[in-house]
Amino acid sequence: MNELAILDAMQAWHNPMLDPIVAAFTSTSNHGELWILLGLALLCFRRTRKAGAGVLVAVALGAVVTNLTIKPLLMRPRPCDVNAAVAMIVPRPSGSSFPSGHTTAAFAAAAALWFARRPAAPAGLIAGVTVAAALMGISRIYCYVHYPTDVLAGIVVGTLAGLAAAHLIDWLEQRRRAKAPDIPRGPGSQSAPGSDAPSTTTRGE
Repeated sequence: MNELAILDAMQAWHNPMLDPIVAAFTSTSNHGELWILLGLALLCFRRTRKAGAGVLVAVALGAVVTNLTIKPLLMRPRPCDVNAAVAMIVPRPSGSSFPSGHTTAAFAAAAALWFARRPAAPAGLIAGVTVAAALMGISRIYCYVHYPTDVLAGIVVGTLAGLAAAHLIDWLEQRRRAKAPDIPRGPGSQSAPGSDAPSTTTRGE
């Protein structure tokens, strides 16, 4: 079965209730907005700040690789251009088909959370974003704007972008800590565990 046959078979899934939901969901990432907002929201909390920075960097890296490099080189026609008889539920996107930019951004955000360390991203957040990323990829096939291989390539590129971003953020954090000056302790502070320095605290009379 070729890829157009898979897309044509999926047309049986369409119905008046599901179509507007899928169209609304897939449009939340026309320019990566959903994942950018996710990254900005995570930056607001100390516990998820590093993960949020990783999400933003990953989405940016994925966009550079996908939209500015691979798409212009390959210029694969979209399935909706090959089979123009199919009724569209979203406007025909600009640019070429391979790989899926929506899927790349979604999995870049998810992978940035998968690989976040010190601290790790919350498990519930990782699960939720991963499910959303998978649904984003499926929505692009459902909307007849990408082939399955476009989505698979977006998963690969996005995952690699998330991995690279997580390592980059971790490396920058390590460099920042290494360059941070040691703050001397005050005269009333307790000595570090295992230190030979005498304690400055005294017992009450």
